[in-house]
Amino acid sequence: MLSKLYKDNKWLSQKNCAIFSLLFGALSWGVIWYPYRLLSEAGFSGVATSFYTYVITVVIGLILFAKHWRELQTLPKNIIWLCMVAGWTNLSYVLAVIDGEVMRVMLLFYLSPLWTLLLAHFWLKENINKSGFLAIIVSLLGAAIMLYNPATPYSLPIPQNTAEWLALSSGIGFSLTNVITRKSTELSIQAKSFAVWFGVIAMAIIFLPFVGQTLPAPGAFNAHQWLMMGLIALMLLAATLLVQYGVSHILASRAAVIFLFELVIAAVASYYLANEIMQIQEWIGGALIVLAALFTAKTQD
Repeated sequence: MLSKLYKDNKWLSQKNCAIFSLLFGALSWGVIWYPYRLLSEAGFSGVATSFYTYVITVVIGLILFAKHWRELQTLPKNIIWLCMVAGWTNLSYVLAVIDGEVMRVMLLFYLSPLWTLLLAHFWLKENINKSGFLAIIVSLLGAAIMLYNPATPYSLPIPQNTAEWLALSSGIGFSLTNVITRKSTELSIQAKSFAVWFGVIAMAIIFLPFVGQTLPAPGAFNAHQWLMMGLIALMLLAATLLVQYGVSHILASRAAVIFLFELVIAAVASYYLANEIMQIQEWIGGALIVLAALFTAKTQD
């Protein structure tokens, strides 16, 4: 029936639906920092709000995918690694965009193709060709230019605050998640999605003592804040499932290019919502990072 619908309506072709799914995912991650930042300004930490938004996401997911509950008993042990790594990836990303400059955080995260190449080489024993080495060099050059601090010209170009270190770790975590996922072909889309959601909840609980925080009681949030977290949860649920659908029905190289639309959304949103403006140094470094990401995607075609 679905295939007939694709045939009857050219706008509902599988390819177009996949592109829309990826664009929605890019849009979601390009703006999701803003409601989290509003909740942070109201006095609630990113760890606490991440915990509650992902709990809501899990509850909705369990209702939608009730028929898949039996699969939980037969899941392989490697899903635990996927759960923890993907959980840290998403949690550290949220914490980074709350406290850091959005575009710097995004660009540090988009160093992930570099880490994916290295992890795939040392873990999956995949060879890095000349194009891969070139992409690594260009991305590192872009990061060095963006992170260079003129005030301390002889210091190493490394992240300059906690938010940037979190962004860097999130990108590494995203790459590690991709590698684990490639080794876990037996996992369904539902299993992978739940691994991410439960992972964020687990990592939030683990992370709280290290930052000297406690989890606020549900009654600490007012109706407006619960509504905001509910909307974030719906966006997370939709983005996770749609992205999984998109990457399953379109070439990986094209998907990677579409994902870069997130940077455009984030740049516009951070300018109008947070009055953040990138400096020329950040534009140059960011352009090289994006160029390396595009080049990596092209070589994987």
